[in-house]
Amino acid sequence: MPTDNTVVLVGNVTRDPELRFTNTGQATASFGLAVNRRWQNRQTQEWEEATSFFDVVCWREMAENVSESLTRGARVMVAGRLEQRSWESQDGDRRSKVEVVADEIGPSLRWATAQVTKNDRRGPSDGGGSRGGRQAPTRSGPPPADFSADEEPF
Repeated sequence: MPTDNTVVLVGNVTRDPELRFTNTGQATASFGLAVNRRWQNRQTQEWEEATSFFDVVCWREMAENVSESLTRGARVMVAGRLEQRSWESQDGDRRSKVEVVADEIGPSLRWATAQVTKNDRRGPSDGGGSRGGRQAPTRSGPPPADFSADEEPF
């Protein structure tokens, strides 16, 4: 079912990604993203700028890849959805925040180049967040019968 809650942002990473693991071993990473908007004021002819700050969250393999690949200052494109979460503070106050849950993250190549290294695919039996020494598990045996080379991301 398609979602109407899709957002695409291009901005600069404001803090190095923080990698954590859930109790079940699932990787999650979060980082800040600053998105600048620049326009010319028609009355003064001066250029004006505003910056919006977003928290970005990603899961599983993407979380591990992001933590290994991104650093503060990197310019990236993030596609995902907005999600609000709520909690109770230690003082008993209700708090909430809106985050971008990323579906895709990539480098912006407008003012930089990037070298992409493809990771081995992981199957359901490989589990999540079990990379121990940061080495990706290898896929053994031939691809599944319903596999199509067109499905490879690159």
